[in-house]
Amino acid sequence: MKKNNRIWSWLALAFGILYFALPLIGLLEFSLRMRRGTYSLDAYWVVLADPGFQATFAYSVVMAIATIIVGVVLVVPTAYWVRLRLPGWRPFIEFITLLPLVIPAIVIVFGYIRLYNTSSILPLTGSAMGTNILLVFGYTTLALPYMYRAVDTGLGAIDIRTMTEAAESLGASRVTIMSRIILPNVLVAVLSGAFLTFAIVIGEFTMAALLNRPAFGPFLQLMGANRAYEPAALSVISFAITWVCMGLIQVVTRFNKSLAATKR
Repeated sequence: MKKNNRIWSWLALAFGILYFALPLIGLLEFSLRMRRGTYSLDAYWVVLADPGFQATFAYSVVMAIATIIVGVVLVVPTAYWVRLRLPGWRPFIEFITLLPLVIPAIVIVFGYIRLYNTSSILPLTGSAMGTNILLVFGYTTLALPYMYRAVDTGLGAIDIRTMTEAAESLGASRVTIMSRIILPNVLVAVLSGAFLTFAIVIGEFTMAALLNRPAFGPFLQLMGANRAYEPAALSVISFAITWVCMGLIQVVTRFNKSLAATKR
């Protein structure tokens, strides 16, 4: 019986690997066939040399960094305060942070356009800077479930009440407690949320396209509508960026565990 269970477990694992790996292998193989009769990296060189790729990728990186900063400023104090003073509100806050997973991005961005169009009290869509700010808020909303859970898990691993009371007894202000005590102790959790946010922003299409911003997601769609091999190369590059972010999360987590074990 035990042997049969092990066989089924291996079969399920093999099926999972094939299900995820085969399309990626096919995509990679197709992206290398731009030169007739042989494999080459021509599609990648064409994509990397394209000014459109460079401009849109740089724009998305800037948007990702801005989103991470806004997310950290918004989530860390909120999660800290809820755990410290409002523990009864945690289910409600968690429900709010999960809403972006069930509300489609297209609904959120249409709500933004309706609320902040040029005839509204706050016409953010009337200028490029205002639309960029609106896009950052939209990305922050999309990344909220991942950033909040990462930070909340990090806060759950430390005794924030004792830390706060000790700091207050020494005369530390709220800003000092947050910046010099809480944030350094949840830095690994914040970095995990930051890497996830970066991966989400780099590949996001709906919000950037509907707000008419020059981001990487719409460029990928535009390239896919007009070229053959370059979109496959872009998709491989996008997957690679996501995997690098996931790998960095693992590295940071293991480094933190090693550091904690060394301190003990």
